[in-house]
Amino acid sequence: MSTHEPSADRDGCPAPTGADSPSRSAAVSAVVSGAVSSGVAPVAVAESGAGTGSGPGSGYGAGVASEVRSGAAVGPEAGLGDAPSEAAEAAEASEASAKADERPEDGAEEDVARDGEEDVEEPGRSRSRDLLLLVGICLLSLLLVNAFVARPFAVPSASMENTLRTGDRLVANKLAYSFGSRPQRGDVVVFDGTGTFRKGPTEPTGFWDGLRSFGQDLGLVPAGDSIYVKRVIGVGGDRVTSTGPGGRITVNGVPVDESSYLAPGDEPSNVAFDVVVPPGALWVMGDHRSASRDSRDHLGEPGGGFVPEDKVVGRAEWVVFPVGHWTSLDRPAAFAATGRTGGHGDQR
Repeated sequence: MSTHEPSADRDGCPAPTGADSPSRSAAVSAVVSGAVSSGVAPVAVAESGAGTGSGPGSGYGAGVASEVRSGAAVGPEAGLGDAPSEAAEAAEASEASAKADERPEDGAEEDVARDGEEDVEEPGRSRSRDLLLLVGICLLSLLLVNAFVARPFAVPSASMENTLRTGDRLVANKLAYSFGSRPQRGDVVVFDGTGTFRKGPTEPTGFWDGLRSFGQDLGLVPAGDSIYVKRVIGVGGDRVTSTGPGGRITVNGVPVDESSYLAPGDEPSNVAFDVVVPPGALWVMGDHRSASRDSRDHLGEPGGGFVPEDKVVGRAEWVVFPVGHWTSLDRPAAFAATGRTGGHGDQR
């Protein structure tokens, strides 16, 4: 009785025998499949079994290599080349997942497109917005200029003819007496006559009065009947006198030649007076003396006809309307002779 043992396989395991033994091709398929799933090169596995047969029927190694190189499946159940390999399926699934992650969903693409459309403004709407912004900046600039720099006024009467005529529009420089400057003899000034030329409270008494005063400062509300425009004849510390018809006005004893700006046919004053201007106050008169109610007419009233300097809105600088009457309102040379005769103007 022979005690022959079955020959060992290439991996050292006994070769299977009997009817239940797996076929050689199935065994190799399992090995190749394991190698692919574990990251081992399948060609090397196939080549390791290439020396077991020599014919087309028994040379399964060449078949395995051919199937692996062509990308065919190698599986232990379906036979060699019948289904995709697990590695190929995993690679395809991984690639598909990566592409899905990179591509936004349809809803997201629509949202992005919609957002892009909203960001693009119509040219007409953009121009309208720019125009409104420009108008707003202009209005704000105008309000700031009226409140702090210069303000237009309309001349309501003939009291300053021929220098200013009824209906003229002048511009008052509100910065003229800022930074230490004060009104000078000969200046044409715009001032609030409340409490001096016009009876009434000197300060707003209620909310609406304060709001109206604020609107007047901004130029949004008409100045009203409390705003006057006159020429400064004397400043704080000056002695201003007149002998009546036929005589000149004198300032600190110096006669003033006013012929350059008085209305034709007018006397310097039909009323005689002799006053000393209090510090911080002004003596003012109109250029059309026969038609002007000025400091002379308020001598017997509270304040004595003197205008406090802090009531001055600004110095009248230009006549801007009508076009044919454009002119600058310069200080006349007539008051040059009164220099260094007293008053605050001689202290600077």
